[in-house]
Amino acid sequence: MVKKSILLLWLVTELFFGSRIRSGAQQEDASRLHVNVVLVQLNVAVTDRKGNYISGLKPEDFIITEDKIPEKIATFEEGNEPTRTLTGGVFTSASDGKPAEVPITGGDDPARPSLTRVNGANIFILFDTSNYMYRGFVFAQDAIADFVRSLEGVGNVALYSYSRNLSRVSTLTPDRSQVLHAVRNTVAGDNAALYNCLLLTVQDAAPLTGRKVIVVFSNGPDNASLVPPEDVAELAQSTGTIIYMISTQEAESEPVSTAVFERMSKATGGKAYFSKDWKDEARAFASIRDDLAHLYALSYYPQGNANRGWRAISVKLAGKNMQQYRIRTRDGYRLRQVQVSSGSSQAPAAVDAPAAPQ
Repeated sequence: MVKKSILLLWLVTELFFGSRIRSGAQQEDASRLHVNVVLVQLNVAVTDRKGNYISGLKPEDFIITEDKIPEKIATFEEGNEPTRTLTGGVFTSASDGKPAEVPITGGDDPARPSLTRVNGANIFILFDTSNYMYRGFVFAQDAIADFVRSLEGVGNVALYSYSRNLSRVSTLTPDRSQVLHAVRNTVAGDNAALYNCLLLTVQDAAPLTGRKVIVVFSNGPDNASLVPPEDVAELAQSTGTIIYMISTQEAESEPVSTAVFERMSKATGGKAYFSKDWKDEARAFASIRDDLAHLYALSYYPQGNANRGWRAISVKLAGKNMQQYRIRTRDGYRLRQVQVSSGSSQAPAAVDAPAAPQ
């Protein structure tokens, strides 16, 4: 009971002060805030019945509805290609093919200001360094290191590790050598509080724009968390964060963990992998890299909708000849409350987290 009380105190402190720190950073730029804007971002995988990726689709091939209300695509991106932005009904894109700051506008609506986001993914690797990891620890490090090397040129990467507590070993950076050094400096430790630490990782990813990905490497079930996995999954859905789960036989041997890993990854548009050996884990990392390279990134500004709770999202393909394909993406989000700038006379507004930067 004492240990649980201490852990709960730590978790509440981390959540509270982490939010205060992020809020303080936002307040420094509060004078630039005028309105809050909803920009819903979707990562969509399209495959055939054999699991092969379908590439070359165009924005007009996608039909998006929110609570059965048709939506108009604001930005479109395939794999690691430059983002295409809808401006006045016309899509434009960068010509040099390099990651760049891309203006995001609200189409013809003057109430929606221009925004910017950096093209490319932000990938958080959450590595299980609990006492479950004593066997085969070096092999796990090798698999993660190979995955990091394979992500060269694909945005930013961070390495977090967890046992009872979360350790931000290497924060988001384009420097792969920094992340690789961090991988080699991880050590195995205490019990596993996966869901506590995954929640904190989702919170770190939430303020970011663009593609947000968390790759969890777990070698065992959670035995120390106070946060239910359903809360973690809902926050990830509502912030547009994809979660991929890779587990070993230790985690797979517990049916409850297996079911949770599958539900959580599916709800966010990701995948769960259950590996029998270290070679399987390397293949799982390769599969995730391949998946990221083929995802379509779509965004839209929701039409008028009085629903202030859970909003259901549906993504379909246009045309009878495309009905044979399968779509994987998140199925909705819950509106989260954010406070507008103190320099504004507007009341708090409900927005999809994260609110688009002004």
